[in-house]
Amino acid sequence: AMATSMATARGRVSCRRGGGSGRAPLGWRLQAGRRPSSARAGSLAEDSKVRRDGRGTDSAPPHGDDVGTVGEQHKKGQDLLVSSLRRGEPCAFDRNLIIAKEHERRILAQEDGAAEAKDPMGWRHEVSGYLKQTLVARVYDVAEESDLQKAEWLSAQTKNTVFLKREDQQRVFSFKLRGAFNKMANLTSDELKRGVICSSAGNHAQGVALSASRLGCKATICMPLITPDIKVEAVKKLGGNVVLVGENYDECQAYAIKTAQEQGLSYIHPFDDPYVIAGQGTVGVEILRQCSIDFVNQDSDLDAIFVPVGGGGLLAGVSTYIKQVRPDVKVFGVEPLGAACMTEALMRGEICTLPSVDAFADGVAVKTAGTETFRLISSFCDGIITVTTEEICAAIKDVFKDTRSILEPAGAVSVAGMKAYCKLHGVQDKVLVAVTSGANMN
Repeated sequence: AMATSMATARGRVSCRRGGGSGRAPLGWRLQAGRRPSSARAGSLAEDSKVRRDGRGTDSAPPHGDDVGTVGEQHKKGQDLLVSSLRRGEPCAFDRNLIIAKEHERRILAQEDGAAEAKDPMGWRHEVSGYLKQTLVARVYDVAEESDLQKAEWLSAQTKNTVFLKREDQQRVFSFKLRGAFNKMANLTSDELKRGVICSSAGNHAQGVALSASRLGCKATICMPLITPDIKVEAVKKLGGNVVLVGENYDECQAYAIKTAQEQGLSYIHPFDDPYVIAGQGTVGVEILRQCSIDFVNQDSDLDAIFVPVGGGGLLAGVSTYIKQVRPDVKVFGVEPLGAACMTEALMRGEICTLPSVDAFADGVAVKTAGTETFRLISSFCDGIITVTTEEICAAIKDVFKDTRSILEPAGAVSVAGMKAYCKLHGVQDKVLVAVTSGANMN
């Protein structure tokens, strides 16, 4: 049976709408920085504390501290930590330890007089920095508010109320144009005049190309040699100067960064940039607003959001916003088991590089998680679920039954993770949202 109470991490008083608990129904007004929580106080699988080792999201994985790098683990004949997770099980990680490490790193950087002390984006370390930047992010010059569509088939199959956040409906069939435009809109006129460059497997490339055409600047788009033709042609049609280079994303990125330094171009990172993250966070803003409209005068409310993870830009943006506005809503990331760089980093307590990745879901096939995205996800996310190729394929089929749209593998991982989570924990009668992030399928 599902638990019927949800205690928040910060001691917030939770009251049922119209309940007879004797507490002030508007007691939230006496708490600084708080807003009304959901009418339903039911938790999701015991607040996601169902773990094989009996620990919650904030607890350390039972693998010891001296784990070394991923490469070192393979040399020692040890498996990746992510392989110990059951299907649908969010990873456990020591949130406080990761936050403490980041705090220590910043102190040492300041003592050494590092450039971070003069960081022009210092707002990212403020308590409400990302919240404010997400609310004022410039994305709607190129993006549209995508539909929050009820998935009747998935709802019936999972015995929940399932909604799909249809980011595959954007002009470039992906959410990526949000962060790309917000970053470029914050460049100076001189930087725009010199031009921009990016490295991308396709979706971010289209976002940068479209943004460049709107802002009137030149864009050089570096793409791996394995990029699907449909994405390459789409970038060219948007006016981007495509350069195919590198056998994988990491080689492509290295070339783009080097070229940016040599030619004085502004490098637009696909995920590890504060303005990119804030732009992606607008997906979370829309979800909460759309849910408030859908559930008005109804005894139901949003319980959890499932977000695909590659480098972590979308999950970082969505979780950072949601958890500061609605801490009662669970936010889970979902990664392919063969490319779980963020899951592995969380379980180890530090960023690491995977020796190889499965390129089936090419849009989220990243070896190394972003520094800024890791910092935010470790602070705000409720855990990451890993899914197999078979589960991703099944999710593509499920979404097709509901929408008659064909998602790319990366765009369907959130649905696969949601299904696996519900199956493992027996979740029923909840309101769930899965972000369908892209549909650039060849």
